[in-house]
Amino acid sequence: MYKALTVAFSLALIPAFALAAPPAEKKAGIESKDYQWNAQEGEKIEALKLKGDAKAGKEGYEVCGACHLPSGAGRPDGTFPQLAGQHTTVLIKQMADIRGGLRDNPTMYPFAKELTDAQELANVSAYIEGLCIPVDHGRYEGPDAAKQVAAGKELYEKQCIECHKANGEGVKEKFYPVLAGQHYKYLLRQMSDIRDGHRRNANPDMVKVIKPYTNEQLVAISAYQASLSMPGSMCKAGPAAKTPPAKKK
Repeated sequence: MYKALTVAFSLALIPAFALAAPPAEKKAGIESKDYQWNAQEGEKIEALKLKGDAKAGKEGYEVCGACHLPSGAGRPDGTFPQLAGQHTTVLIKQMADIRGGLRDNPTMYPFAKELTDAQELANVSAYIEGLCIPVDHGRYEGPDAAKQVAAGKELYEKQCIECHKANGEGVKEKFYPVLAGQHYKYLLRQMSDIRDGHRRNANPDMVKVIKPYTNEQLVAISAYQASLSMPGSMCKAGPAAKTPPAKKK
């Protein structure tokens, strides 16, 4: 009952709800010399060992769907990321990091903490991973789009393809996320935060790669990443709109 009410009213109540909930106690992140990216501990490692029940996860996802949409498509303006088709490993890590105070996300934290235990974390992640990746998402729409995508492709193939792969499919076993179908503005914001040290649970190897990137380079590589698609994982295109018959004069 609680989750159903949350879904119904959460869009209107997000600011108040987020402010009302106590924040997670912050853990030392990448700024600490003792930081270990993806340390296998706590509920994260417990959830990773469990077999997620996607059917049960659908119910748990209801509290997420108000922001990320029932389809998992998120918002094209980048306020909420596209989740559909993301690896369970990545989803579990990120949600556990938010719940545990290692990743700062005050908007999501009140909702993430409603997942009751490691099993529900595994269930919701299994459900999200099984969703097809929407083809209609936020892309770079500037008049120089072709130029930006081409420049981003060159950067991506030089330094990103080894981890995130040719189609943006990432590597599940290594916790490298799926990039295909992700919104341009979300990608740009996250890479900027990682480069500038604001993403406290970032992979140090990625920080080293993009630390030298200029703002212009981040725009280009985000534009290219947002253009990627994964064969066999994307949602099927909807039926073509029928052309109305011409009116007789």
